[in-house]
Amino acid sequence: YSDTVFAATMASAANANMNAVRETMDVLLEISRLLNTGLDMESLSICVRLCEQGINPEALSAVIKELRKASESLKASENCTS
Repeated sequence: YSDTVFAATMASAANANMNAVRETMDVLLEISRLLNTGLDMESLSICVRLCEQGINPEALSAVIKELRKASESLKASENCTS
């Protein structure tokens, strides 16, 4: 009986944790949208995980901005050659 109760308690805690994570990500996505970051849920999730692993958020932001500039530049040069 105690193994069943323990398993049920662990499953309940895991569900509560997943719900909290989902709710947090939903709030972060809404903030991201309000700030017009252009990040989708997957990109935002990757950024959050990188920050949780110790990546400097300001450095991450700078890299994202540089990648966007490079992407825009590449698209513009492709449009000129087409």
